[in-house]
Amino acid sequence: MASRKTVGLALGSGSSRGWAHIGAIEALEEENIPIDYVVGSSVGSYVGALYACGSLQSLKEFVLSMDGKKVFSYFDVVFPRSGILNGTKRLKELFSFHTDAEDFSELRIPVMMVATDLATGKKVVLKSGNILNALRATMSIPGLFAPVRVKGRWLVDGGLVDPVPVGAARALEADVVIAVDLNSGLVSHKKPPESSISAFPRKGDSPAYNSELLKKMVDYYEHAETSFTNKISELLHRESSTPDIIDTVMNSINIMQERITRINLAVEPPDVLIQPRVGQLKMMDFDQVEQTIEEGYVGVKDKIADIKKLLE
Repeated sequence: MASRKTVGLALGSGSSRGWAHIGAIEALEEENIPIDYVVGSSVGSYVGALYACGSLQSLKEFVLSMDGKKVFSYFDVVFPRSGILNGTKRLKELFSFHTDAEDFSELRIPVMMVATDLATGKKVVLKSGNILNALRATMSIPGLFAPVRVKGRWLVDGGLVDPVPVGAARALEADVVIAVDLNSGLVSHKKPPESSISAFPRKGDSPAYNSELLKKMVDYYEHAETSFTNKISELLHRESSTPDIIDTVMNSINIMQERITRINLAVEPPDVLIQPRVGQLKMMDFDQVEQTIEEGYVGVKDKIADIKKLLE
């Protein structure tokens, strides 16, 4: 009997849009599509690593239970030198809350993470060693997060050079590569809820809040977003009518990544391209979690016939 074809999953960058990866993976599992390898860029690495730890459901419950905007407040605010934010401590909390895994060797399936060498501009693929160091590197958005030094190189966000890492998935010799692109600009047919906060369970309504650790984390960061905004305003002495630094940086990166993605996908097309309709979301819109997950789920369901045909 011939062995089945192997599947590589390339999960693209996209900050808050990244929760669409949760829905995409859920749809693949529901249809019994195997996932043998995961390659991620930026937030795609974070979701992919937790999936490979067997912790996807824990992540989903967590982001649905949080007021989505608080997710961003989990990163340390530091004086702006190489970056405004130093996310090491909070990223460790956001990852370790869902899993005890620390090294790539502990993952259930092979995972690779794409980062960018700040000195050369070349793509760097991380696939061994400490998971948190790799995550910090692949998720270090220039200007917002401080670069990370890994094996003598200063690394930043992988989305700068490879927003949807199809090539790295091909290198794993997967028979079928499925790519999830979050930067296509496609917009959902659904309207977001009028009050996004009301769409989330209140504190105490979700099983996730039974965790004493989570309660402490939520309480600690209750006012972090306001404090963060005030601190940035004070540092920049800006007028309220001026676009804030977060939107300016993230929108600029989004424009760049959308164009790089088009070029890269034309040169190295995947076997199946999933493009969830999340174009209405800004890169830091962490308050539409439920709809974002659903768009990823629907995106895969729309292509499931193509996927199954390739696996025959």
